[in-house]
Formats: sequence, structure tokens, C-alpha cells
Amino acid sequence: MEGTGAYGGGKAGGSFDPISFVQRPPVILRAVCWLFSIIVFGCISSQGWQPDKKGNLVCLYNGDTNACNYGVGISVIAFLASMGLLAGEYLFEQMSSVKTRKHFVLGDLAFSAFWAFLYFVGFWYLCNQWAKSDPPANGIGSSNVRAAIAFSFFSIFSWGGSAFLAFQRFKQGADAAFSSNFEADNMQSAYPSYPGGPDTDQPYQEPPFSTGPNTRGPADFQAPTY
Repeated sequence: MEGTGAYGGGKAGGSFDPISFVQRPPVILRAVCWLFSIIVFGCISSQGWQPDKKGNLVCLYNGDTNACNYGVGISVIAFLASMGLLAGEYLFEQMSSVKTRKHFVLGDLAFSAFWAFLYFVGFWYLCNQWAKSDPPANGIGSSNVRAAIAFSFFSIFSWGGSAFLAFQRFKQGADAAFSSNFEADNMQSAYPSYPGGPDTDQPYQEPPFSTGPNTRGPADFQAPTY
């Protein structure tokens, strides 16, 4: 595509357009992942822990401390990673090295796919523990833990979509590199069979009546002697 650099980014050194930047699908999905991570760890941190009859804080997910810690942990890391990847998207246009762009895209692909899997595990983990839980007193915190479960589910698709876009970008870069090498090979192998005949497939043949040791050409004519 004209005006496009390696791995789907613009050519290095081009001017930065903030409007087109925020409209890019990878940037939109990163912002969605960032927002969902805030909701998940915010809901669990604010009301996911409630005091029991003895005054000790207990996780509302069936009293499983690991469930609350897991949900908060993966969401805090997702929050930080989303900001880091957004910064990487901002700097992506300035990466003049094709290898640097390739490493960023591969890192994005691996991390996004792995975090989609972690949110998948977290969703089923929180659902399972919440199903075994007794209703909290006066229903305090129940809406928050349900919201954390719901947005953990949504995060599976947001991170999975990010991984898919990263894969598409990597595939685009790989296809472009293969196409460039293929065209270069064709240009090197495409040469005319003889000078002056680039559009013919006929092999080079010596012209007729060529001069040789046993032949006479116009230059070998001698006047007869009488």
C-alpha cells in the first residue's frame, strides 16, 4: 500500500496525526483493555473483601484469597501493559528498523494471546468460586464481584482481538518481505536472450552469411585478373 511502511505502520519520519492515531484499531483495543483492567481490579479491591463475624477481611469469592489476588494481579499487570503497548504504538511510526518493528509486533502478539488465556482462566476461576459462595450480608459487594466476573469475560475478547490484529500485522510484514525478495529475484533472472531483443523468447542465433575461414564476405571480394 502506498505510504505504508513495514508491518502495517507508516513510514518512519512521517508527521504524527493524533486523530488518525486514536482511530487505529490496535489503539482502540488497547484503550478498551486498559479500561476493563481498571474495572476488574477496582471492583475487587473496593468491595471484593468484606469483614466476617470476627472482623477479619474475607474474599467474597467463597473466602478464597487466591481468587481475589488472582483477579487483582492479572488486571494490574494488564493495566500497566496496556499503557506500555499504547506507548509502543505511538513510537511504532518512528521505528526505522524493520527488525525493531518485527520484535515489537511479535512481543505484542505473544503477550496479548497469553493474557487472553489468563483472563479466560480467571473468568472460570471467579465464576466457580462465586457459585459456591454464600450471599454476602445485605448484598454488599455482590454487584462488584459480578462486575469483575463480567469484565474478565469481556477482557478475553479484547486481548484476543489485540492478538489477532498483531498476527495480521506480522503476516502483512512477512508477506511484504517475501514479495520484495521474490520480485528482486525475478528482476535478476529476467534478462534478454541477446541485445536488442527484450521481448522475444527466441535464443540467440548467429546472423546468416557470417564471415569465417572458409567463407567469403563482401570484404573478401577480389577483382579478377585477366
